[in-house]
Amino acid sequence: MAELSYREAVRDALATAMRKDDDVFIMGEDIAEMGGSMGVTQGLLDEFGPERIRNTPISEIGIVGAGIGAAMQGMRPVVEIMYEDFLTLSAEQIVNQAAKHRYMSGGQLKVPLTIRTQGGAGWSPGAQHAQQLEAWFVHIPGLKVVFASTPTDVRGLLYSAIYEDNPVVFFEHRTLYGLKEEVPDELEPIPLGQARVMREGEDVTVVATGRLVHEALGAANQLEEQGVSVEVVDPRTLQPLDEEAIVESVKKTNRCVVAHEAVTRMGFGAEVAAVVQHQAFDWLDAPVERVGAKFAPIPFAPVMEEFVVPHAKEVVEAIQRTVQRDGD
Repeated sequence: MAELSYREAVRDALATAMRKDDDVFIMGEDIAEMGGSMGVTQGLLDEFGPERIRNTPISEIGIVGAGIGAAMQGMRPVVEIMYEDFLTLSAEQIVNQAAKHRYMSGGQLKVPLTIRTQGGAGWSPGAQHAQQLEAWFVHIPGLKVVFASTPTDVRGLLYSAIYEDNPVVFFEHRTLYGLKEEVPDELEPIPLGQARVMREGEDVTVVATGRLVHEALGAANQLEEQGVSVEVVDPRTLQPLDEEAIVESVKKTNRCVVAHEAVTRMGFGAEVAAVVQHQAFDWLDAPVERVGAKFAPIPFAPVMEEFVVPHAKEVVEAIQRTVQRDGD
């Protein structure tokens, strides 16, 4: 097995799809010679040339619009939005065009478009370059939404997203790009809509996304020393959501914490909490706890950024609350 970083795993998925299929190409700001703002596409220009690795003007709505047109004509474009905060600039094309054409055409049109983007706190980029907006797009019928947390998952899920006939918004977290792990030598596609149990446990289920998967695993290691057994579930695909896997885990542990970096209010965790409380209410020994960022813009100052976004400490505290309530 080879060791790949998260960044290299994304690049490998893109390159593998492009070698297999001439209909796959990439567009985005500075993705060719520069390799993108995070260096993810470095080297692809040399192999595939400027026709398939296309720099674009600084116009997110134009990038996505061109991708939609190419997808409707039978191509499988992958467009990169440099920071997910800039999805706001392309929202009209994503929400009103990409997500709607298949439905409005009665299935005659397909939009096999993958929209890659990255974001997240952890390096003090400030309020306009660090938001986590995944819940916005989970809310839109017609879109699929992916948020992978490991090199293996990001490689397999991105490959599957490229060959999905519906538009996929594919989130990556910038602080994970350096994360390394051993991955299979051959790329193994991962079907969209399947959660992954990252760690088995008996006392409480933590459903976490993105960077918070790793914070939850750290919290689980801490609490193991206190005799608390934590199961960590990564949905991986936010839409469609693997409700069955989440509910089955909660039925086993009888407690649930949901954790994400996005602000808690109206975050993705609210939907998970609703699913759990509707489908596993009789199994719950305590209310579902939620962990997320404070309801504030992401500060530029590192100490304030650290204060606003959640870490393992907040996950530990949420787990302790749900276990203590059961004990009470």
